[in-house]
Amino acid sequence: MTYLDIKLQGIDESGSEKEYSLKDFKGQTVVLYFYPKDNTSGCTQEACDFRDNYNSLTSKAVVIGVSPDSIKSHKGFQEKHELNFILLSDPEHKLAEAFGAWGEKSMYGKKSLGIIRSTFLLDKTGKIQKEWKNVKVDGHVDEILKNLKTN
Repeated sequence: MTYLDIKLQGIDESGSEKEYSLKDFKGQTVVLYFYPKDNTSGCTQEACDFRDNYNSLTSKAVVIGVSPDSIKSHKGFQEKHELNFILLSDPEHKLAEAFGAWGEKSMYGKKSLGIIRSTFLLDKTGKIQKEWKNVKVDGHVDEILKNLKTN
């Protein structure tokens, strides 16, 4: 099984729950971003940056956010911040592991396992075109937009 076959529950921009796999997006460019936790400061800023640049992004790609949070948590996060893109729930971190976005990280000197903030640009066949690991939130969406314009 490849990362294209992994099925996860998610919600679309209207809050409707559905099962997704990346195969569903064949023929479309995808911005797939992994973030640690709904409603934390960095994750909220990143999601709002995607939201605020939605039209520029979606003229070129589908945006999908992934975290280990539950669908219930995602719905609250989406409603609170008026998020206009798909959020996938990956509690067993299957998709995150397949992309190398799950692993050891260090916060305040303490090591733990968790989501490594990462973004992947997938081409229309589902192949990784570009990846960003250990993403810094500030300016990240602008960097993605620049990359989409050159491809």
